[in-house]
Amino acid sequence: MKISKNTFKEAVCNRETIYGIWNGIVDTITAEILAGSGFDWIVIDGEHAPFDLRTIQTQLQVMAAYDVQVIVRPPVGDSVLIKQLMDMGVQSLLIPMVESASQAEELVKAMRYPPEGCRGIGTALARASKWNRTNDYFLDANNEMCLICQVESVQGINNLEEILAVNGVDGVFIGPADLAGSMGYLGQPNHPKVKEVIVKAIQCIKTKGKTAGFLSVSKEIVNYYSEHGANMIGVGIDTLLLAKAAKGLAEDYKPEQKNNTSNTHY
Repeated sequence: MKISKNTFKEAVCNRETIYGIWNGIVDTITAEILAGSGFDWIVIDGEHAPFDLRTIQTQLQVMAAYDVQVIVRPPVGDSVLIKQLMDMGVQSLLIPMVESASQAEELVKAMRYPPEGCRGIGTALARASKWNRTNDYFLDANNEMCLICQVESVQGINNLEEILAVNGVDGVFIGPADLAGSMGYLGQPNHPKVKEVIVKAIQCIKTKGKTAGFLSVSKEIVNYYSEHGANMIGVGIDTLLLAKAAKGLAEDYKPEQKNNTSNTHY
């Protein structure tokens, strides 16, 4: 057997415009519905959703039957956790709260075998290598790993150019919600000053020849950042899709429910 080609990384390196959706519902039926919906990529969100290693692996197994690339966002960029995810078969990671070049360098090393990195060797136990049935896995694995650093703080923005200069960082994903909080605009990811910083960040990322990503459920915001050069575009979250559809259906029959609104925006 040959190693699975990471077509997400190919699209990222070619700076193609690719659209994706967030998976936060820990259920295989949800995984199949999302995987067959036509998106280019899906993020399994292990940072904010209640995923663990076993449930992430189950989602990966289910989605493998579909023509979609899967990215995992772990709760933290820890080298031990990254090793486990790599052995599980994850090839693309979205690491939250990257704030420095030195942090990015450690993430790159954690995803690669020596001498380029420090990934532990345990292919006999690894789904990634089909339990030692994949030919030349050691030789090919490093080239298939894709790292997207999530920059979502003022410190990260200030160090953006240095992060982008790290060899092995394939793209940077801007997190509007956390960035807004870091800037003093908690709950206001679409504040004009936040949008201004994000646009400058996108332009910097594109200038450095890397993929620029973001997430928004607002079509207006999606169009806005797309027009400014973003090309890894998250447009939905499964939990919000369900919540919005369920609330809308209830309102069709109970109009008084329309008064129950939220001031939390994404």
